[in-house]
Amino acid sequence: MMNVIRFLFDFFFNRKLLFLLIGLIAFGALTIVLLDRVFMPSYTQYGHGVTVPDIIRLPVEDAIHALESRGLRYEVASERSNEAFPPDYVIEQNPDAGLIVKPNRKIYITVNVASAPTVSVPGIENLSLRNATIQLENAGLQVGNITYESSRFRNSVLRQSVPAGRRVDHHTAIDLIVGDGLGTAMVQIPDIQNMHLTEAQNVLLEAGLRVGSIRFEPTESVLPNTILAYDPEDSSVFEGTAIDLTVAANPSEEEEEEVGPLIIDESGLIEEDVEEEDEFDPDLPDFN
Repeated sequence: MMNVIRFLFDFFFNRKLLFLLIGLIAFGALTIVLLDRVFMPSYTQYGHGVTVPDIIRLPVEDAIHALESRGLRYEVASERSNEAFPPDYVIEQNPDAGLIVKPNRKIYITVNVASAPTVSVPGIENLSLRNATIQLENAGLQVGNITYESSRFRNSVLRQSVPAGRRVDHHTAIDLIVGDGLGTAMVQIPDIQNMHLTEAQNVLLEAGLRVGSIRFEPTESVLPNTILAYDPEDSSVFEGTAIDLTVAANPSEEEEEEVGPLIIDESGLIEEDVEEEDEFDPDLPDFN
C-alpha cells in the first residue's frame, strides 16, 4: 500500500510533468483568448456592421446605387403593381431600413410595375383538390375560399370562380366549390361479394358510392383479392357513402405482396398529371 502511495506522490509531483501540465493549461488559455478576441471577430466581421439605407420610394437605379455605395448587394425578389408609386420604384425592402447588417449582405427589393403581370387560369374542374391546388400554385395563383357542396365525389373540384383560360393578375385567389362526398339521393348497394377487388371498386363507383377502408384477411378458400364481405350491408344508402371492404389474401405471401390491385382513390377520381392547359373557352361565365 505504501508503495502505491509513494508512486502516486512521485507521479503527480514530478517536476517535468508539472511543467508540462502548466504549459498545456497556458497554451489552452491562450488559444481560447485568441479565438475569442482575434480569430472569431475577424471571421464574423464583428463590429463591422452596415446600416441598411431606406430605399423605399426611390427609383430602382438610385436604390441600387445607395446599396452598392455601402457595400451591400441587391436582388429583385418580386414585381407588383401599386398605384401609389410610379413604375420602376422600390415599394418594399428586406431587411428593413435602419437595421445593421454585415457587409456584402443581400437586400431583397420589390419593384413597382405599370401593370401587374398576368397569368392564364388553368382548368381545374373535376380534378382532386390536391391536384387543383398544385396546378394553381404552379401557374402563380392562389387558392381562395373553398366551399363544399353536396356531391358524391369527395374533395373533387366542381366549379372554379374564374373560367379556365382567362388571364388574371399574378397571385390572384381562385375560389373553389368542392364536393363533400355525400349526395342527397338514395342509391342501392350492389352485391359485390365474391367479386374481384378491382371489379368491385368500379361497380361501387358506378353506383355513386365510395370505397372506404380495405382490410385483407388471409384465407385459402377463395382466390386472393376476392371480396369476402362489405359494410354496411343495407339495401340502400345515401349517394357517396363509403363502403368498407374485407378482401381475401394469400396467407403464404408477405404482407406487402397482399395488397393486390391498385386501389382507386375514394374521391372516385384518378389522379391526373398536373400541367397547365392551353386550350380554353373565353366565353365561359363566372359563377356567383
